[in-house]
Formats: sequence, structure tokens, C-alpha cells
Amino acid sequence: MQRRQGRVNAGLLLLLYQISQVGLQNIPSVTLGVLALNIFLFLNPVRPLSEVCISVKEGFYRKNWQRLLLSPVHHADDWHLYYNMISMLWKGIMLEKKLKSIWFAYIIAVFSVLIGVVYMMLEFMLMKILDDPSYEMNCAVGFSGVLFALKVLNNHYNPGRVSSVLGLQISSKYACWVELVAIHLISPGTSFAGHLAGILVGLMYTMGPLKKIMKACAGGISSFTDPARPRDYYYSDYYGYPGYQYRAPRSYYDYTGGLTEEEQLERAVLNSLNERDFGGATYNNERRPYGFWFPPEQHSEEEIRRQRLRRFERR
Repeated sequence: MQRRQGRVNAGLLLLLYQISQVGLQNIPSVTLGVLALNIFLFLNPVRPLSEVCISVKEGFYRKNWQRLLLSPVHHADDWHLYYNMISMLWKGIMLEKKLKSIWFAYIIAVFSVLIGVVYMMLEFMLMKILDDPSYEMNCAVGFSGVLFALKVLNNHYNPGRVSSVLGLQISSKYACWVELVAIHLISPGTSFAGHLAGILVGLMYTMGPLKKIMKACAGGISSFTDPARPRDYYYSDYYGYPGYQYRAPRSYYDYTGGLTEEEQLERAVLNSLNERDFGGATYNNERRPYGFWFPPEQHSEEEIRRQRLRRFERR
């Protein structure tokens, strides 16, 4: 595009420098892919900005739905790209490790489209409420709406933190709202509705039905997993038992078998004595899982007591 010719893209160079400082090996795959896609489309835009931006007129009236996909990954200039991608870099590193790459990629894809839809709804409401047709012409590009949604998710998964906004210490719970107002005051040309749409979509995921809907839609795809659900881990050699499959216990009861601390101690002593008396053998070649092992019922308490006495007599 002509606007990118004959000038040094200082923002792009600074972005590449920051990425190199972090190290490609330290950036999760989906986050790195998003960065690469946005940089590539900045250097090689699919179409001019006027043909990829999203607005009520273009998206709703003219049914140019492809703009929902194109508008988030195009940027007005190199500094617009820099600030958005630096924010994506840090948010992606934190969230992708927590949510896992496949689910994080799913979130990015859904958020990118849904934020465009919510943005058009907000602009349409403003047009009707204020009776101002100019709102249907407001055309937005950039990844910042998705970043506001990811900020809501990050604050949700890391509660109790404090963020610095213009030198003010703000609780992370309210930081996105303060930033929304601050950015609009500092840069009036930014899309207030686009940023607000991102916050609303983030809240729809953390407090509303969006997360459940996404899980339901992904339920039939085996490669998708619920990041909050305990997973099965397979070890080639687990406590000396090759091929043992361990399911992560889901509650304290699973660890203790419902026993009190005194009962746990007594059971552990009995298990230890029983294992020594029988040479550490297992019954029926059964592998013993990690945790509390219950001896077979055929050994009565009286028999175990006699075994214990015989053990002490041998000392």
C-alpha cells in the first residue's frame, strides 16, 4: 500500500526487536502465529483498509461478512500494529500456557468474529438512540477489541492483582474499564465501541453463557479439551509399574478414601506391616495404585494383629 512506501516502519522494527528479546522459543505457538499473521498482513495487506474495516453499513447492510475476519488482523499504521502486538505478546504468553494452545486458538477465532458482531450492534444502537446516521459509517480495524477481551480473561484467571493505568494503581478487576476511558480521552480517534465490544465479549465468556456454548460446540471434536477439566496422564514408568495409567484425583476424598487423619495413619501402618510380612508381593498380580492401599478383606484384624506381634518377636 502506498502509505507504507518511502518510510521506515519504526514501530515494526521495534516490535521485531522486542520479540527477539523475548525469544521465539519462549513464545507459545498460537501466540507466535497470531503475531506472525498480523505482521505478514501489515506488510502484505489483502486489500486496502477501506475494504477490510468493519462497520454497520458494510457488514450489516451490504452483507460483507468477510470483513469480520479481515478487520481484526489489519492495522492502520506501524505504531498501531506495535502497541497491539506487544499487548498480544504478553497476554498470549500468560493465557496460552493456562488455557492450552488448542483452546486458546479457539478463543481467538471466536472472539475475533464475535467482537465484530457486538461492535456493529453497539454502533447500530448509538445510531438509533442518538438519531445520528454517522455511526453506521464508523469503520474499525485492528486487534485491540480482541485484546480487551483477553484482558478480561487474564484478570479473571489472575484475580487480586493491581494494574498501573496512567500511574494510578487500579485493581485488575476494574483496570479494563479505566483503560477504556483513558485510551478514549488520550486518543479520541480510537474506536470506543470496538474496545467496549471486546470487554463485553470477555465478560460473556467469564460470567455469561459464551464459555458453555463454546464447549458444547467443541464437544464433538476430540482434539478440543476443556482446560478446566482434569486430564489423564500416561507414564511409561510410573513408580516402577510400566504402563500404569493414573487419573488425577478430583477431590480430597479421592486421596484419602474418606478416612480421618488418625484412620489414615493406622491404615498406612497396617499396609506397611502387611507388605513386609508378605515380602512386598501383590495379590493376583494386581498393580498397586499410588495412595492408600486397602488389604484384602480375607485378612481379619485379629490375623493382622498376630502378624504384627510375630514381627516384633523376630526383632
